[in-house]
Amino acid sequence: MMDLRKTSHEMIRNGTWKFEGGVFYQALRLPDGKAVVGGYDGGDFILPEGLSSAERKFVKEKLSFILGLDTDLDSFYAEISDSPFAFLAEEFQGLTVPAAPSSYQALVEVIAQQQVNFDFAQRTIANLVRLAGKRVNDLYAFPTAEEIAGLGDERLKEAKLGYRAGYIKSLTELYLRGELNLELREWDVNEAIKYLTKFRGVGKWTAELFLAYGLRKNVYPAGDLGLRRGISKIFGKSVKEVGERDVRDVIEPYGKWKGLLAFYITCYDRKTELERKRR
Repeated sequence: MMDLRKTSHEMIRNGTWKFEGGVFYQALRLPDGKAVVGGYDGGDFILPEGLSSAERKFVKEKLSFILGLDTDLDSFYAEISDSPFAFLAEEFQGLTVPAAPSSYQALVEVIAQQQVNFDFAQRTIANLVRLAGKRVNDLYAFPTAEEIAGLGDERLKEAKLGYRAGYIKSLTELYLRGELNLELREWDVNEAIKYLTKFRGVGKWTAELFLAYGLRKNVYPAGDLGLRRGISKIFGKSVKEVGERDVRDVIEPYGKWKGLLAFYITCYDRKTELERKRR
């Protein structure tokens, strides 16, 4: 059974969601652009009043996608039970991989994470959300491409994204003109990576993380420092001894579970790094 608290703990703290009283709440955009807040308590969906049946279905599907409610954790734990990663099942029991409500949001948030630590990236994303998002009670719906494009260069600088603001701006413009396709769910992973990396600001790490976080593709950023560091800790090596190829050699054998395993290893690295800094 998935654990809402653990899953929300690994989500980007961007001001669009909260975990309160055992309930996960998320601000969402309906197809007509209206912003609402939907919730899930681990068994039932909590929906705002006045929604049509189609809108209710839309919110439920979005929440299910964000939280990964269809993840077969028992099968995953059985798969890693006789491996060096078996301890992760107990360490992170009930954790699913969170995903972004929209592919555009995923792209923006992944770009914001380039070459900076996760905590700093979270702050810049939250800045952007407050600058351009739509407030719903005490949450914000993530800004649309139109809203971010409408900020202008000076306002965009207030998010403190650095050079990443330029990438977000140019990719947003391409997306709005229909020159950047983010709806790649049916694409082969390698073809999708090849396509995405043609655009300035999108390298392999960004493309892989986008596909995992935005589209729930079974892929992982093999060059990610946190993932490499996590593997080095588990196998008693130095980070320098674990390159991208080594990461793939370790994770690829897990087939349909490789993306989930990579996420657990990354979470393990975050947890141990936090513990190390507290000592």
